[in-house]
Amino acid sequence: MGTIVKTTVVTVFLCLLFPIVFSTSNDGLFRIGLKKRKFDRNNLLAAQLDSKEGEALRGSFRKYLHGNLQESKDIDIVALKNYMDAQYFGEIGIGSPPQNFTVIFDTGSSNLWVPSSKCYFSVLLASGHSSTYNANGKPADIKYGTGQISGFFSEDHVTVGDLVVKNQEFIEATSEPSLTFLLAKFDGILGLGFQEISVGNAVPVWYNMVNQGLVKEPVFSFWLSRNSEDNLGGELVFGGMDPKHFKGNHTYVPVRRKGYWQFDMGDFLIGNETTGFCAGGCSAIADSGTSLLAGPTGIIAQINHAIGASGVVSQECKAVVSEYGEKILDMLLAKDEPKKICSQIGLCLFDGTQGVSMGIESIVNENAGKASGSLRDAMCSTCEMAVIWMQNQLKQNQTEDHIIDYVNELCDRLPSPMGESSIDCKSLSSMPSVSFTIAGKLFELRPEQYVMKVGEGDGAQCISGFTALDVPPPRGPLWILGDVFMGQFHTVFDYGNMQIGFAEAA
Repeated sequence: MGTIVKTTVVTVFLCLLFPIVFSTSNDGLFRIGLKKRKFDRNNLLAAQLDSKEGEALRGSFRKYLHGNLQESKDIDIVALKNYMDAQYFGEIGIGSPPQNFTVIFDTGSSNLWVPSSKCYFSVLLASGHSSTYNANGKPADIKYGTGQISGFFSEDHVTVGDLVVKNQEFIEATSEPSLTFLLAKFDGILGLGFQEISVGNAVPVWYNMVNQGLVKEPVFSFWLSRNSEDNLGGELVFGGMDPKHFKGNHTYVPVRRKGYWQFDMGDFLIGNETTGFCAGGCSAIADSGTSLLAGPTGIIAQINHAIGASGVVSQECKAVVSEYGEKILDMLLAKDEPKKICSQIGLCLFDGTQGVSMGIESIVNENAGKASGSLRDAMCSTCEMAVIWMQNQLKQNQTEDHIIDYVNELCDRLPSPMGESSIDCKSLSSMPSVSFTIAGKLFELRPEQYVMKVGEGDGAQCISGFTALDVPPPRGPLWILGDVFMGQFHTVFDYGNMQIGFAEAA
């Protein structure tokens, strides 16, 4: 996702190919049938190792990844495979004759890349066997949240469904330094974002589909099945959308900024109560390559508290509440401007629009001589979260003692450093719904929809579908609506009208 960290497992250089099953139905659509992988507990055990490589499965949970139907020549449908409701992928072909690769179709990035024959691992691109291959050689490097790839650009025909995109520029990956990639369930990534975030300014596959006249309508849509027992993980439709995969009409919102599929989002609610963080509006992106829902840490802490998810105790948060909690309350009661409170008490600088970390010594680490920049940043951001938490409680006419206790509880619910939070699987029935406001309409997620369950019976583990990601203004606060959201709401990416549409998935 360019400058935004995509917390995802990015690729796998193992042989993960499956036989392609072609079928056509009486609606005239061409489909590629894919089988579903069963959950491999060995991956979970490996992910629990206390090392950087043990981040792999946790990363996979986070990111790694229109109109009526037209005639079959105008629409291309790619069936998607679903791995643990965390990774959706399908097959493409590269070259003439095509060599098959399993890829994440990722609306949060814009490049196509697959492993090169010059890479140590395999599956590998056998470029020498293609009659349409053109060498380029320009170097390329992409960094993701849990790893990076490097290699070089090449050109060849790319087959997606029954469409053949000619002379497509793509990256042959020759290096990926982390074993993180080995636990993923796909070979590479096919980006469906805008060219503005494409590494090397390469023209995305989707652009060439439109430019080469392969689709009648400049629209593509996602249906992601959340039934982990269903062999079909979902469908990606190029050139339109399939009415059997959604209910009612889509709610459309304009694309606010080209790059990611970014749009304006309104308030965020837990149950029927506003969190206050997005009351003035937030930005969001629809990202098929991110497994979970990512949002500001302050909101995630409130969600964790409401649903009983366990996080980690934040010393910085506790220290701010202990040292400055009563003062913050007094300033709020005195009607001081909330955005300036943290700068007025000396934890942040204020540039007129946002808090900026002060070069002060951390009260948590006062004996260390000099606090790190990241710790000072944590003090500033924690203060700003506490202001909003307290402000919401005051609106509910809570007592000062109750507010201090409540904010301390939220400190205990802050997500772990990797962003994930665990939940008691037996408590789903008592958890509140969470809702997003998009184009004035509420999009609600029930507990069983935002909690990911791994395993069965007494050994089952439940993980919150929400993870923390703080993007500062002017780009943020930013929500990333990943597969947890897109699985419940059929999503239309209308390139022609620069808008995104959401409807209840069927």
